[in-house]
Amino acid sequence: MEYITLNNGVKMPIVGTGTNTYGKENNEFKGALKNEIPELVSALELGYRSIDGAIMYNNEELVGRVLAESNVPREELFITTKVPANEEYISSKEATRAAIDSSLKNFQTDYLDLLLIHFPIEDKEQLKNTWKVFEEYYEAGKLKAIGVSNFGKSQLDELKEFAKVKPAVNQIQINLKEKNNELLALLEEEGITPVAWGPMKTEAHQNEVLDEIGKAYGKTGAQVLLKYQIARGVIVIPKSHNHENQAANLDLFDFELTAADVERIESL
Repeated sequence: MEYITLNNGVKMPIVGTGTNTYGKENNEFKGALKNEIPELVSALELGYRSIDGAIMYNNEELVGRVLAESNVPREELFITTKVPANEEYISSKEATRAAIDSSLKNFQTDYLDLLLIHFPIEDKEQLKNTWKVFEEYYEAGKLKAIGVSNFGKSQLDELKEFAKVKPAVNQIQINLKEKNNELLALLEEEGITPVAWGPMKTEAHQNEVLDEIGKAYGKTGAQVLLKYQIARGVIVIPKSHNHENQAANLDLFDFELTAADVERIESL
């Protein structure tokens, strides 16, 4: 695994796994066993250590149980979760504290590696209060890094007005259908690491080119696309329920794309 050092010195794996559809067949998590979420067990066995969760995924408790029952030491894991931008969680500082405390309990840990605001908060006062609570838990060591998700330039500018702690990451959609190049340039300028959700979305004609590039390296088009992202400093969190695909999504560190490859990809 390779790592990116965030703007506060924390190291984050450059490849992680999403969990938003993991364990969805378990509507009642009480008594759920780890073999009821085999896709996460598979990911851990393959070497995934960055686990991307969210309160909105409604599976924190189950994911946390699988992590706790695994043989992976807590210090090797990088656990991310997200607080939703709705009234239940951001109406007051107390509500946000309760959300964070609940996530800590669900993941059976005394700290989270990264906590994000899941979507922009329209009310400026609520945004300020939410971020102040994030900073409070960060300064207490219960959050190793804090950041945002799906924020554009205007929301980042608004946050900058009062934030004492700069967001470490902005998790946004980055793929060949949604390149987000302007926002990526801004994040680089601001020293905020981009994390790509949905990093593998493509059109059919793009897949043909990616597959063609991959043949030279004995790789698939999907691996080429992920390699392209991480080579330019984008953390990726692909997700699969298939063991072979999960393995392939980690098998990115034994080849390098040429400048010509990159030019072809960027022209798609």
